[in-house]
Amino acid sequence: MVSPSDIVDGVLDHPILAEGGVLDDAVVVVDLDQPISAVTAVAAAAKVVAGDRVVIGRAARVPDAACRSLARALDTTVASHHGSGIREFVSVDDLDTELEGLVERFSENPYASVVAAQVLRLSENLPIRAALDVESLAYSTLLGTPDFRRWLDGRGPRPLPPPARQEPVLIDRREALLHITLNRPERRNAYGAQVRDGLVAALQLAWMDSSIEKVLLDGAGPSFSAGGDLDEFGTTPDLAIAHLIRTRAGAARLMARLADRIEVHVHGSCVGAGIEVPAFARTIKAHPCTVFRLPEIGMGLIPGAGGTVSIPRRIGRWRAYHLFVSGTAINAGRALEWGLIDLIEER
Repeated sequence: MVSPSDIVDGVLDHPILAEGGVLDDAVVVVDLDQPISAVTAVAAAAKVVAGDRVVIGRAARVPDAACRSLARALDTTVASHHGSGIREFVSVDDLDTELEGLVERFSENPYASVVAAQVLRLSENLPIRAALDVESLAYSTLLGTPDFRRWLDGRGPRPLPPPARQEPVLIDRREALLHITLNRPERRNAYGAQVRDGLVAALQLAWMDSSIEKVLLDGAGPSFSAGGDLDEFGTTPDLAIAHLIRTRAGAARLMARLADRIEVHVHGSCVGAGIEVPAFARTIKAHPCTVFRLPEIGMGLIPGAGGTVSIPRRIGRWRAYHLFVSGTAINAGRALEWGLIDLIEER
């Protein structure tokens, strides 16, 4: 653990890459409980922003103005419940246990963890279209890393998903309302090629028809969506084509364009793309028992269905980064507190 003064004195200044391209001290924890002046906070923040390392804060005491100023430059800050209402902070019960777990998970997939922080910093103020390209290009890069290959080997060979037994996405037009339902409950509405293409086709209908005033999106079966179909991971032979499919043939752009007209009802498990795509919508309503999780870094990847864009625009990049690296599941109550969803429906 370092102090803000250590950062000003250059503790982050040495190269992040050691010989052979190995990451060297890629994550650093900074103690935000030490009294710091406004001048030191500004100088330390400038060093963090200019550096390559992931910097995580630790804050047990009530943050003052200087502490919050520095925290805004960090990638995330683990805090006591004094910071529960601050977007830059993730409040936890046990600071040191949480930090130990974060650093351990970081070390398991360091390249994805570093790239995720870089993408969030870079795309924070970009237009959505450009930010989606940044996400996808980074995702394509990570597909070639040993970390992702290790995850693939651990998963083992799998056949491609069988064709859907029914329409993978249902469309019901009633006057000015377009009701779209993800309809592969046998696969927990996994965001595979068939569901993606069906959703995109339905959204294109709403985009081309201005008489559609509202789009309602939900999912059939026990879960809204369990995220990307794991049986399809690693099957695209051409990474450039995969990038174009993600950005030009995926749902994220259309969801963002239609955001003001879209309401999403979620329930059950919302994993990966199962919350990344809905998060673009103006309104998300959740069943009380809904659970949200972003597990991609555990696979050596980053969210690739728009999550590095949609999630931080709702909850801030600091809490988004914590969700990415920790892979922890949050319930509807915390999702509402953070702004990931807008309403918890009555049972």
